[in-house]
Amino acid sequence: MKEGIAVAKKLVIVESPAKVKTIANYLGSEYTVKASVGHIRDLPQPSELPATMKKGPYGKFAVDVEDSFDAYYVVSPEKKKVVTELKKHLKEADELYLATDEDREGEAIAWHLLQVLKPKVPVKRMVFHEITKEAIGRALENTREINASLVDAQETRRILDRLVGYEVSPVLWRKVAAGLSAGRVQSVATRLVVERERERMRHVSAAYWDLEIDFNAENTDFTAKATHINGMRIAQGRDFTDDGKLNADVLHLDETAAVAVAETISALPKESAFVEGVEQKPYTRRPAAPFTTSTLQQEAGRKLKWNARDTMRTAQFLYENGYITYMRTDSTALSQEATRAARTQAEALFGKDFIPKTPRAYAKKSKGAQEAHEAIRPAGDHFRTPDQVAGELNASQLALYDLIWKRTLASQMTDATGTTDTLRLGMDIASEAIQKTLEQASVHVNATLSGTVISHRGFLAAYEESKDASRYDEANEEQRLPKLAVGDVVEVHEATAAGHQTTPPPRYTEASLVKAMEERGIGRPSTYAATISVIVDRGYVNKRGQALVPTWLAFSVVRLLEENLGRLVDYDFTASMEADLDRIATGETDRVEWLRSFYLGINDTAPQVTVGQGLRETVESLGDIDARAINSLDLGGGITVRVGKFGPYLEREDGKRANIPVEIAPDELDLAKAEELFVAAENDGRILGTDPATGYQIQALAGRFGPYVTEIIPEPEVNEGEEKPKKRAAKVKPRTGSLFKSMDLATITLDEALQLLALPRVLGTHPETGTEITTQNGRFGPYLKHGTDSRSLESEEQIFTLTLEAALEILAQPKVRGRAAAKPPLREFDLDPESGKKVTIKDGRFGPYITDGVTNITVPRSETVETITAERAYELLAEKRAKGPVKRKTTAKKTTAKKTTAKKPAAKKTTAKKPVAKKTTAKKAAAKES
Repeated sequence: MKEGIAVAKKLVIVESPAKVKTIANYLGSEYTVKASVGHIRDLPQPSELPATMKKGPYGKFAVDVEDSFDAYYVVSPEKKKVVTELKKHLKEADELYLATDEDREGEAIAWHLLQVLKPKVPVKRMVFHEITKEAIGRALENTREINASLVDAQETRRILDRLVGYEVSPVLWRKVAAGLSAGRVQSVATRLVVERERERMRHVSAAYWDLEIDFNAENTDFTAKATHINGMRIAQGRDFTDDGKLNADVLHLDETAAVAVAETISALPKESAFVEGVEQKPYTRRPAAPFTTSTLQQEAGRKLKWNARDTMRTAQFLYENGYITYMRTDSTALSQEATRAARTQAEALFGKDFIPKTPRAYAKKSKGAQEAHEAIRPAGDHFRTPDQVAGELNASQLALYDLIWKRTLASQMTDATGTTDTLRLGMDIASEAIQKTLEQASVHVNATLSGTVISHRGFLAAYEESKDASRYDEANEEQRLPKLAVGDVVEVHEATAAGHQTTPPPRYTEASLVKAMEERGIGRPSTYAATISVIVDRGYVNKRGQALVPTWLAFSVVRLLEENLGRLVDYDFTASMEADLDRIATGETDRVEWLRSFYLGINDTAPQVTVGQGLRETVESLGDIDARAINSLDLGGGITVRVGKFGPYLEREDGKRANIPVEIAPDELDLAKAEELFVAAENDGRILGTDPATGYQIQALAGRFGPYVTEIIPEPEVNEGEEKPKKRAAKVKPRTGSLFKSMDLATITLDEALQLLALPRVLGTHPETGTEITTQNGRFGPYLKHGTDSRSLESEEQIFTLTLEAALEILAQPKVRGRAAAKPPLREFDLDPESGKKVTIKDGRFGPYITDGVTNITVPRSETVETITAERAYELLAEKRAKGPVKRKTTAKKTTAKKTTAKKPAAKKTTAKKPVAKKTTAKKAAAKES
């Protein structure tokens, strides 16, 4: 038998290579399982079209926008080898099973495979939502045909994104900056982040004061907040508008009044407070629904501090290896088998009292919900506990599995119940200070304290959902209050006045942005991670901890779109497009009719009805856009923020300019900060003196990434009569050092600058290893370094003050990574056949790389993290080992080779008219293909 030729008679094609081995084991030797490695073909760039097509209706988008919106697809260059292999195995098969994922994307991949492979054997569509033996068996027994409506919906989405991107992006290139991109969902997501920053910029902070009072009753100390004075509620932060004005009829205490009340209460006799009200209400809290894609991303962001991309990569691994069900879903429903498994396991772990009499059912209520799949849950008809899988998963995989397992069990457990007790206390106070500040001889003060007492924990015994940070959090203490009755005396100990400032709305985190997009019906769960990654990678958003901070570039892009293409970034319009795609997926709307309406403004079914201006006409009629105005924002005081080719900067009416450092968020840039930057700009380039060791001048500069110092290395002099050397010497790179946060560009001294330039500072050698120990300043702050080991320092000053003895003590302590879970690998493979070590793909500082813990190799640009197979990873590592250590490059004279150009043959085109979509495979005609 020839190597590589399968003896099986049934070919099964899945999407991911990671699934192949597991599914093949379940199916047995009668089946050959191969992977398409995602999509095998896509729309080409217009420049890659055959010469005969470049001037026709396909020329601009690779889509025929003049007729039926047929797409011209080509097999991707990196997938030609995959297609060849699949065709080879198909020749040996008498049956083909298309087992790609059970969603629109998977349905489209199956259809593309059908069009490219052109099988002459029976074809069956096989779908499953988990990779277990039972699920694969059920999928074999319940095959179907390809759903043409789902394919139409995905194809429409792909064409729609091509139309929007190719029509709008050039506008951004001309008016904002080259290389920018506009997308149907990414532009709206960027607008959400920018809108939140605008709210923060408009916010006017208001001061208010409140009081906390310490009491004692029944030998129990407790603290209550003063809520009313003479029956009028004391103002809190939520009572102010964003322009700093009160929006309610409340008592606004200033510092003088609050301190006067606090001092008067503190001076009262102990037995001066009385219970005026006791209220007890039943407390019930229901468990959250099982995870959808969106809620999983949100909760992993809150609890594990992961971004959406890392969450989905880890979930993909868990799904492909049979640990959880399909991770792209917006359904909260559980199958009967899953419900039974959750209830059985919860009862075994927590007891019968923690299981409701009837199973819980959840209905999805967000916009555009599709009930195509189950919720995300542990795979199988019997769930494995985290302890049972701990030996098979790494820390990050186990953390996510644990989250999914707990949430699933909790969803089928009883409510948490108890009582919420509220005490209302009162006291009468009088003093000269009260008379003076409140203009009343005496006042009556009320204080209120609430506490929740949980009598039955229910689902909380397994899991509690986290919440996004809110602007003004309510105190919700689970504590038992003293048993008191109306009229009981309560001791007053002390009152404290505290001042506060109103806060702007919190910035979006990835979790809260995903939630906002889902609530508005923008995008789909499977696109959220990619959308957030795009707006970060494009430079529209920076991350500050968990917060998403828009750049000034994002302000320019959003402003241009809002003022000229407002419909494309309108939240309701974007959501309505998603609803239209859903109707195409169910066969209610024809995709060609919808695309003609969107792009051309033409309605085939009712041509007499005006549907509005299509995208093409809208872009063509934009007219002249004032690029300077789009890229400018008036800060006031004659100062303007401008977005230029080399980044944002400030410009004053007198023409003076100052760069805006990247660490300054838009809402932090006020007139005072702007003046600081102008002062720094005036000091930019200031000569501090001469380094006595080198004779070089030392200069202080304001850079894009903050202020820094550097040395000026003069060009080598050539004496008169001497010939200039033919070979140019390598230019010496000057030393640089970023200023500490405590330093100022206008006041930094030569001595301080020389200290910065001398970093890293050598403390000495480690007595055990003999390796140098140094202190230095890095991208993430000051740190201590010993070989490959490092530790963060508490302050920048420690860089110069830390002793060797103190450094050895720090290094002796275990490394602490904070509360965040370890960042998960992008991909994982088995042991390397040469080194015997586990191979993973990790996200490095300069991009993804393959490693076995000893040898590292960057993922080639021609390949992607998702498509690299284990064999290819082992091959790349072997090549890297064979090359040996990388030698330093020496400067050599460049030689120019003459480039020869070979004529590119035109791609062969097959054309077939696509009929109206029906849910059958046979009637879905082949699209154009090279």
